[in-house]
Amino acid sequence: MAQLDAEQRVVAQQTSGPLCVLAGAGTGKTRAITYRIAYGVATGAFSPSSVLAVTFTAKAASQMRTRLAQLGIRGVQARTFHAAAARQLRFFWPTAIGGKMPGILEYKSSLVSSVASRLGITTDRVSVRDFAAEIEWAKVNLISPQDYAQKVTESGRLLPADIPVEKMVALLESYEEAKWQQGVIDFEDVLLLTIGMIEERPDIASKIRGQYHSFVVDEYQDVSNLQQRLLECWLGGRKNLCVVGDVAQTIYSFAGAKASYLTNFSRAFPGARTVVLDRDYRSTPQIVQVANKLLAAAPGGHLEGAVTLRSQLSAGPEVIYREAADEEAEAMQVRKRIDELVKEGVPLSQIAILYRTNAQSAVYERIFSDAGISYLVRGGTEFFKREEIRRAIAKFQMMAAATEISPLEIMENAVKTEGWEKKAPQTSGAVRERWDALNALVELVSERQTQGESITSIIAELKERATAQHAPTVEGVTLSTLHAAKGLEWEAVFLVGVNEKSLPISMATTTAEIEEERRLFYVGITRAKRHLQISYSNYQSDRGAKRKRSRFLDALWPVSTISASPRSTGKNRSRQAQLDFEKNASAAEVECFTRLRTWRKEISEELQRPAYTIFTDAKLREIIRREPVSLEELGKIIGSTKLEAWGKKILDLLEG
Repeated sequence: MAQLDAEQRVVAQQTSGPLCVLAGAGTGKTRAITYRIAYGVATGAFSPSSVLAVTFTAKAASQMRTRLAQLGIRGVQARTFHAAAARQLRFFWPTAIGGKMPGILEYKSSLVSSVASRLGITTDRVSVRDFAAEIEWAKVNLISPQDYAQKVTESGRLLPADIPVEKMVALLESYEEAKWQQGVIDFEDVLLLTIGMIEERPDIASKIRGQYHSFVVDEYQDVSNLQQRLLECWLGGRKNLCVVGDVAQTIYSFAGAKASYLTNFSRAFPGARTVVLDRDYRSTPQIVQVANKLLAAAPGGHLEGAVTLRSQLSAGPEVIYREAADEEAEAMQVRKRIDELVKEGVPLSQIAILYRTNAQSAVYERIFSDAGISYLVRGGTEFFKREEIRRAIAKFQMMAAATEISPLEIMENAVKTEGWEKKAPQTSGAVRERWDALNALVELVSERQTQGESITSIIAELKERATAQHAPTVEGVTLSTLHAAKGLEWEAVFLVGVNEKSLPISMATTTAEIEEERRLFYVGITRAKRHLQISYSNYQSDRGAKRKRSRFLDALWPVSTISASPRSTGKNRSRQAQLDFEKNASAAEVECFTRLRTWRKEISEELQRPAYTIFTDAKLREIIRREPVSLEELGKIIGSTKLEAWGKKILDLLEG
């Protein structure tokens, strides 16, 4: 208990009855609930095998099991809703239904595509994905094909690809028929069939409830109607339930998530205790302040149930805000700042670039490849599904059985057969990405060997990680969408492309949808531990279109404290602008500004003209802020006449 703060201790020591934990980002919720389980076992409140801890990702479940093992607790079932239901359904299938349980359809796309084709519905890759998502939305909201038309009409829901509601109903019905004809079930069916089995078979319900007496649900703000129904089946009217969530991180409403189950918990379970975890151990006060300001700026003010964070860390660097001419210039700004961070000692694996859509990664992949900066794209080929990783692990296991050398030597020999060498290749792209992935295995085994782990336990951990897709740390910058970044953290985070139509995304039109985009931005901000840079660009390169910065930045962007009224003197405004610049600029940018001013003075004296007629201080700051890397980009800032006279010199000065 000495490892916990006062609020975390309250969570850990309540081992029975309903408990709602409102846990802000970085407040140690996983620590609190794993200690709660360990404390309950230690005090005899329950046995490990009677606990079912439900998480939303296999990786989170794996991490929870690892933490519990470190506390000496083994045997707790920490699983996703789907994994827990699939285990029960598979076990009871012969008794409840008979025969062998059908295979689970991993991806809906091919089946949806063939069904749509038979119905005469024209599709492409994007529309097929959207149709599959709509099928999932209907099922997680417990909406049958027969009720679908009425439900979407009542809610005013927009249908994918502008398909008529009658066609969508036909697609829903045909998809279900095709699935059963092929003898497969999908992930939603796993939950639906488990619910049906428990509700219709009292004997099976009794066995399941006899096994599990205490329940923990993490990320409770993301449960759907379907998952809540299954949870209620498991509980069977009992109240030994601990839920943990953060309303401000509700970002899956489009997929059926219902934060109302979290906010209404005390009404559903009268007498439930609510504990607020608001001490942020992840982010500096500067980052926490930005996160809190973003939520406070929402229409109507404070979000019901949202936690106002209190940083427990010492002060860090100020949050950096950047404006760029276009996406290319924005990416170059990021690259330059990464160079500075690496020189300061921040590992590449502790740096992330977060964006709204997958398409935004392309410019960063190209620039990083050109610069020789290692990176990995979340959402690409999963680590343990890479061929070289699968072969290296298989060889590691085979060699381990035939030799008695150290685990690290065995792994080094295994990865050498896949082309790994101790020295990283002086190249980028696929070759470096492959080396980084193999080297991550070496680093993991080296760390475990240092901790005194046996070869047997290392092999067991690799199997566990492969099952949960819990990849080891790869030494490279992470490129990720905001959705995929949830639950992760880095020393330095770059939030890029924070423009209107990107964040909030153009598809978000209602107030509810736009506020979900605000929460998504909040998730991005709270991934950063010490360094945070937020940026947007003024032009969309591929279309040459003017862009606006996101409305979410209005409450965050630094503004002058000097009034812009006529009574404010130009001298005051200029002084304040310079102070703002020095406060938010890097040391390199301040140095560059000094170089430009020195050069301007020389030109002023040579031409015998006032310095401001050559370039104002504001224009020099704009040049530095927009970071032009070509004469064309610089011309957009200073005009063709001055570009012809001084363009090349200015670019030289910018490069130092």
